[in-house]
Amino acid sequence: MIKCAVVGGGAWGTAIADLLRRNGHDVSLWAFEQDVAKSISKHNENLRFLKGHKLAPGIRGSSDIASVVQGAQIVVFATPSIVLRQMSRAAAPSVGAGVPVVVATKGIEQGTHALMTDVVASEIPQAPVVALSGPSFAVEVVRCQPTAVVLASVDESVVKSTQQIFNSPYFRTYSHSDVTGVELGGALKNVMAVATGVADGLGLGFNARAALITRGLAEMIRLGTSLGAEASTFAGLAGLGDLVLTCTGSLSRNREVGVEVGKGKALADVLRGKETVAEGVVAAKSALELATKQGITMPIVEAVNRVLFDGQHPREAMGELMTRELRAEADR
Repeated sequence: MIKCAVVGGGAWGTAIADLLRRNGHDVSLWAFEQDVAKSISKHNENLRFLKGHKLAPGIRGSSDIASVVQGAQIVVFATPSIVLRQMSRAAAPSVGAGVPVVVATKGIEQGTHALMTDVVASEIPQAPVVALSGPSFAVEVVRCQPTAVVLASVDESVVKSTQQIFNSPYFRTYSHSDVTGVELGGALKNVMAVATGVADGLGLGFNARAALITRGLAEMIRLGTSLGAEASTFAGLAGLGDLVLTCTGSLSRNREVGVEVGKGKALADVLRGKETVAEGVVAAKSALELATKQGITMPIVEAVNRVLFDGQHPREAMGELMTRELRAEADR
């Protein structure tokens, strides 16, 4: 048994805390919402974000980040990307030297274009950082349904020890050294899920969905390799695996946002009142800025940005994708 700290009381952070507790570890979870922390401690349930799903007994919820992180032998961040730097900075003084930090947040930081592990590493330099990514809806993890993910780090010994902590009969962990590829796969697939949701909202059919997934993967590889990632990484769990799940699964928040936009709703109206974050909306701008900086063309990402932020009609954007200049499929 080791002492684990999970920072982030949303559905994903709660599912990770439950997994670690079921694996026999001592688990504390930090939640911004005091009612979430209280319901987890008192009722073994996240009544706000995972209502109806009982958690493994013994998880301690708290809204005091220092008390959660202090003395932990492993720290996991599962916050929205837009607050990850703030929360890692708040936790930094309580993270012991050499304590592994696992980043389960997927995204590209706005403004800096930093990947999530880079954000955490810059704020907690005393700790080795590991990225966790792959096809994993929180509600299915908390139901103990079979799931496979990838853990990535440049430190082989750290990633192998982390594998052991997370692995279970229903949660299989694979290791990887391509942190950039694993992180970009997790971030960019959310943008592609918005695009496929838009197509579904327009009623364009399964052919269009398959085309968007496939060409979306090509865009992900194009940007990833320009930043030093391995093309093969995108054929794995953090690339194709997560892409397929998020673009087709009914539990995908990003796809759901795209569906509503495709049906004609304004983005502001779709997002209004939602407590959960659709990371694809946040990542769309950063992905386009990063692609522009790298001199990379990403037509689907460009179309998503025009629809979400520039007021272009979804059907017009899809039409433009279909009438682009002809090219070879293998072109990058």
